Parts: sequence; C-alpha cells; structure tokens
Amino acid sequence: MKLTFVIAAALLSSACTVKMAAPEKPITINLNVKIEHEVRVKVEKQLDDLFQQEDDLF
Repeated sequence: MKLTFVIAAALLSSACTVKMAAPEKPITINLNVKIEHEVRVKVEKQLDDLFQQEDDLF
C-alpha cells in the first residue's frame, strides 16, 4: 500500500509543472463602448418640455 502511494505521489509530482512568465508583448485590450446616457437625458428633457407645452397631446 505504501509503495503504491509513493509511486503515485512520484508520478504526480513529476508530471505537474507550473510555469509563470510575463508576456513578451504588451496586452492590448480593444473596447467598443457606446454611451447613450447623455443623448437619452437630452431627449427626455425635450420630451418633458414638449409634454408640458402640449398638455392635451395624450
């Protein structure tokens, strides 16, 4: 039993290799961000003004 455990431990420890290294090239992240918040605020403000001017619209 001990021999099996020792052999299994030796196989596992010899098969696993952890390698850490910094990349040679810089990491490039491309982001496409669409910001609509300002446009919505402007449209909402215009709609509020329109609804206040035209009370019987709806």
